[in-house]
Amino acid sequence: MPRDRKEIETALLNKGFRNREGDHHYYVYYTTAGLKSHVFTKTSHTPKMKVIGDELLSMMSRQCRLTKKQFLELVDCPLTRPAYERILAEQQLT
Repeated sequence: MPRDRKEIETALLNKGFRNREGDHHYYVYYTTAGLKSHVFTKTSHTPKMKVIGDELLSMMSRQCRLTKKQFLELVDCPLTRPAYERILAEQQLT
C-alpha cells in the first residue's frame, strides 16, 4: 500500500534517523546511545515524487533491515524505536 513521502520522512526522523541532504534525502539511523549505524535509506526529493509505491517501499525496508510489513509498522508507528533497536541488535547492526 503506497505511503505519502513526507509522512515516511517524518516517521523516520521521529524514530531516530537523521537527514543528510544531497541529490536525495538520505536518512541514517542513530542509536538511542547517539551512535551512527550502518543502516540508512533514502527518498527522492523530486517534486513529482509525493507518494512512494510498493516497489520503493520494499527497497526502503531492505535498506532499513526490516521486512516490508515491519517497515510499514515503523512508519505507521506500531513499531517503536526500542523495538526497532532490538531487531537491529538481533542482526548485530547496533
